[in-house]
Amino acid sequence: MPAMSSVESAAVWAVSACAVGGILVRPRRTPEWVWAVAGGALAAAVSAMSAPEVARAVMRGADVYAFLIGILSLAELARAERVFDVIALRFVGAAGGSQARLFAWIYGAGTLVTALLSNDTTVVVLTPAVLAVLGRTDVTPLPYLYACAFVANAASFLLPVSNPANLVLFGHGLPSLLPWLQAFGGAAIAAIVLTYAALRLFYRQALHEPYHVSDPTMGRTATWTAALLTASAAALIAASALGVNVGYTALGAAAVCIAATGIRAPASAAAALQQTTWSIVPLVAGLFVIVAALDRSGAINLIRTVMVRSESLATGGVISIGAVVTIASNLFNNLPVALASGVAVQSTHVAPRIADATLVAVDLGPNLSVSGSLATLLWLVVLRREGINVTAWQFLQVGALVLLPALVAALLLVR
Repeated sequence: MPAMSSVESAAVWAVSACAVGGILVRPRRTPEWVWAVAGGALAAAVSAMSAPEVARAVMRGADVYAFLIGILSLAELARAERVFDVIALRFVGAAGGSQARLFAWIYGAGTLVTALLSNDTTVVVLTPAVLAVLGRTDVTPLPYLYACAFVANAASFLLPVSNPANLVLFGHGLPSLLPWLQAFGGAAIAAIVLTYAALRLFYRQALHEPYHVSDPTMGRTATWTAALLTASAAALIAASALGVNVGYTALGAAAVCIAATGIRAPASAAAALQQTTWSIVPLVAGLFVIVAALDRSGAINLIRTVMVRSESLATGGVISIGAVVTIASNLFNNLPVALASGVAVQSTHVAPRIADATLVAVDLGPNLSVSGSLATLLWLVVLRREGINVTAWQFLQVGALVLLPALVAALLLVR
């Protein structure tokens, strides 16, 4: 493979930056996948990638596509059957008028959903359910909505299946359940607890007032779908523990659940298939091609160099790589950063603690800004659909308080 000239490398970097910018800003509401595919095609042309090289870059993400489609299909099935609406309503009743208890219940539910069914599920399904149920009370919903957004990232490295970025970064080298818990368990628990404590501190006055419920009833139970989701979560944990491919496990679980639901509720199964965000596949595929082009341009070598040099700095190296990846994730979104870092980690003999610190920053770092992760961007879409507007500055004010202690503690505890 001939070396690229400085002009060609600069062109690839410029195309990549424009593509990521288009994904984040969406000028004229152009779908995100259009920018990713167009950027990938142009980056491949500029870097003179052959058709087989482009195909290999796309196929590198096969596990990720399967995982994303599987998880998002399960989320849409849960939304169609209103599973989380029922759960959230029960929390309202169980909290007995105490906002502090209600906040703890909802944060705990977000932790569980994120850990077992990924951070995207927490945002796509739990957030609108919480919003719908809180509409039956006299409370201000914003603290609870922030809880959904922040726990979706804070709990996203508790298990290997908690965030698609985990699969992106480690690829086929994704650790099985026990080694994962040994490496990330303590760090994840610290991040979850400190994020909760920071949010409770920030909203201590708002959560002090009691609340009243105007309508404590809801018709549908969705017990059958809840059982299917529980079985799916169990299958994902078992696959992780046994070292089985979690991407295809998620896709298989979704297919079984939708087929089983179709027997008793065809409309819900059809709605789940129709509402699943299928465009996530060309979006991520385009990003894989962009990262491959960046690798040819030498950009990934810069990441490799930073990682290797961080190894000699002991604890300082862990904090340094965490800071760099966190800043990059908030500037460019953590999905492309995870893809680029994944190429570097998988192709370089990086010390385990540096690779693990990179993952913590990719997963937790996006809690600083609204552009940090796909989950947070989806959270904004859910809120705007309901007429609630959270500005970048408002999110940053809360995010700075919430992120810093959790990130430092998690980086120091990662093994």
